[in-house]
Amino acid sequence: MISINGTVEAATIERRGFLQLAISGIAALLLGGMAALAGPYLLSRPKGGEKDSWADAGELSALVPGRPQELTFERERVDGWDVRREKATAWVVLNTNRDVTAFSPSCTHLGCAYHWDTKAGKFVCPCHGSCFGANGRVLSGPAGRDLDRFETKVEGNRLWLGPVRSSGS
Repeated sequence: MISINGTVEAATIERRGFLQLAISGIAALLLGGMAALAGPYLLSRPKGGEKDSWADAGELSALVPGRPQELTFERERVDGWDVRREKATAWVVLNTNRDVTAFSPSCTHLGCAYHWDTKAGKFVCPCHGSCFGANGRVLSGPAGRDLDRFETKVEGNRLWLGPVRSSGS
């Protein structure tokens, strides 16, 4: 910049440049603050939820020993402060000594819902043809591991289902 007396002065920031710099700085501060607040929420795993909950799935007397039956039950799902009741299903097999096995209703191949084929005596997934025995073991198909199982406990004559554990085999 040239002054009135003709000498060269050091470069100064013009008003337009200053406003652009100020607006950019304020925007960066706001976005950084929002990222700092939203980051932990978006990147953290939910605590609680169905992971630690147990649901009453009904009476043992309603089950026929040795025959898989699909049970529908309600369980609570906790998401932060929001608690919801939702319907869930499980395939349950009552063994002769009142020992209960409960399978997740999702095929371990791609998560499709399978069903019990009484004539064939096995669980059949209609999506890609995986088959599982009454014990949950893979008999055939693209499924690479056995059916996932619910944790179970019996209190009195009531069956309680807990979290699903992966078969991992």
